[in-house]
Amino acid sequence: MNYGYVKVASAIPSLKVADCSYNIQQIESLIIQAEGKGVEIITFPELCISGYTCQDLFGQQLLLEKCEESLYKLLDFTRSLQIISIVGMPVMVGSQLMNCAIVVQGGKILGVVPKTYLPNYKEFYEQRWFAPSAATNDTQVHLCAQMVPFGRNLLFHTQKTCFGIEICEDLWAPVPPSSELALKGAEIIFNLSASNELIGKNQYLLSLISQQSARCIVGYVYSSCGFGESTQDVVFAGNALIYENGALIARSKRFCLEEQMVISEIDTERLLNERRHNTTFSENIRQTDKNDRTDIQCQTVNPAYDFELTRWVNPHPFVPSGAALNERCEEIFSIQTSALAKRIVHTNARSIVVGISGGLDSTLALLVCVKTMDLLRRPRKEVIGITMPGFGTTDRTYTNAISLMQSLDITIKEISIKDACIQHFKDIGHDPDNHDVTYENSQARERTQILMDVANQCNGFVVGTGDLSELALGWCTYNADHMSNYGVNCSIPKTLVKHLVKWVALTSVDEASKTTLLDIIETPISPELIPADENGNITQKTEDLVGPYELHDFFLYHFLRLGFRPAKILYLAEQAFIRQTYNESTELGMEVGTYTEETIQKWLRTFCRRFFTQQFKRSCLPDGPKVGSVSLSPRGDWRMPTDASSADWLCDLE
Repeated sequence: MNYGYVKVASAIPSLKVADCSYNIQQIESLIIQAEGKGVEIITFPELCISGYTCQDLFGQQLLLEKCEESLYKLLDFTRSLQIISIVGMPVMVGSQLMNCAIVVQGGKILGVVPKTYLPNYKEFYEQRWFAPSAATNDTQVHLCAQMVPFGRNLLFHTQKTCFGIEICEDLWAPVPPSSELALKGAEIIFNLSASNELIGKNQYLLSLISQQSARCIVGYVYSSCGFGESTQDVVFAGNALIYENGALIARSKRFCLEEQMVISEIDTERLLNERRHNTTFSENIRQTDKNDRTDIQCQTVNPAYDFELTRWVNPHPFVPSGAALNERCEEIFSIQTSALAKRIVHTNARSIVVGISGGLDSTLALLVCVKTMDLLRRPRKEVIGITMPGFGTTDRTYTNAISLMQSLDITIKEISIKDACIQHFKDIGHDPDNHDVTYENSQARERTQILMDVANQCNGFVVGTGDLSELALGWCTYNADHMSNYGVNCSIPKTLVKHLVKWVALTSVDEASKTTLLDIIETPISPELIPADENGNITQKTEDLVGPYELHDFFLYHFLRLGFRPAKILYLAEQAFIRQTYNESTELGMEVGTYTEETIQKWLRTFCRRFFTQQFKRSCLPDGPKVGSVSLSPRGDWRMPTDASSADWLCDLE
């Protein structure tokens, strides 16, 4: 299975201005290379058969005849090929010359798309040679002894996707043709372009394509002419770009003197899922004239070998990459502190109470509390940190909890839960040597009772520490750490919690706090509800029990954010953690775990099972801010029956 992926290519061939025979040879060479790599659709630059910079030569009959002769050659060349090729050339439509994209497959012309908007300002003079699409009402054109569909609203259907075409300046218009094409069903837009280079223009172009692909929820494949075009007055650097819903997934080098071709896969299944959830997109569809279109059926494209995914699959989809990491951490932290500040002001709270365990989640919550007080210009002593040692508390976490509270200069309380829990075990007749779920949950609920009661004493409220990953797995005790007055971490996954704590450690605390924070990051994740070993080390490690959080966060992102089925999530996880190299992650300073296919499948099964069975905890969550694109709040992103069956999801995984 290819799980909805369509393999596309953007090519920049070698070119000689007005040498159509040479140009078509270069185009054919790239087509055969793409066919050999399983590409289903390939696009070339604007007017690539003739060259974009022919200027008044476009008025020469000889050039127009040579273009058509070259197209004949291309049709003959592709007669035995399944790949769909999109090339650019001038085409006579009645008595007018038009700048067109020609779609070719299996020796036939499937359709001709004219350019809608012709730039005629500054260095551009296209209206000198060409007429725009609005200059004719023709719906067919005679080309290479064929009568073929013609128009700006052609939609091409393959067995896996629907695509449309626009040409260069069309993208720069206030309302690009691609907007209408997307609303009429196009999932991928191909743009044949000839955009020259100017200082700063490339960054604007990238932003333009990113925004258009995101606004239209499409894959966007862009090919712009490069070396070989005339440099009489302007320079063309060559841009082969592939975007998907705003994200750049493949690009060529600029100012390269050789031909180039970039290949990647566009996930049409993801695009359709995004459209289903976007009610604004649906409303725009209802306002669109769906009859103003021509549908063209393409032949089936079946590569002769198994599908192979070549695009990068991020093993840590919640964690931003590169320089964006620091900026994103600052933004997330600001959202958390602003949210908490509003709650403090609204409730007129004299203090806020947070339980400090020496683990990652409570550490992040404490940092948010402290920074919020700084933001409100209130003393940090109004943050009451309570450490509550129990039967499983180790010296390492206890020391880190105390050290961090001291260095951050908050109010510190230490309340042991051992005696209270022992009395509780006596009351309910539970053997304290039986370390079962009752033994564990009694401790968690005792801690929450302490926090709530102290908050009442201090005219404050309890700040929750649980994160998104724990909520997804239900790895929290109902009416214990599951409950608080306001949960600042509720939409932050565990993999991101670690980076947020590290960011704070490296950017905005004193040296003592930094040392403690870095040690907390290295401490194994544990609820510490089971006694330590004889050496005082943690015996109850969460990731040994429910699985690695980097896997669960990967599963959660693709399950909740993208709506993927378990089989596809498994396929992508194997790609992310087994098949692809980790140069990019290594450069970002991110460690990537090593897993087998069996291990990934085991923990994905655990994820599916627990996600369904633990919905009852998510259905009654406390308030908390949505930070990223994924939230499990029943008042926000996720509503689900608490008794829904996971049978089909587990079956799909098998």
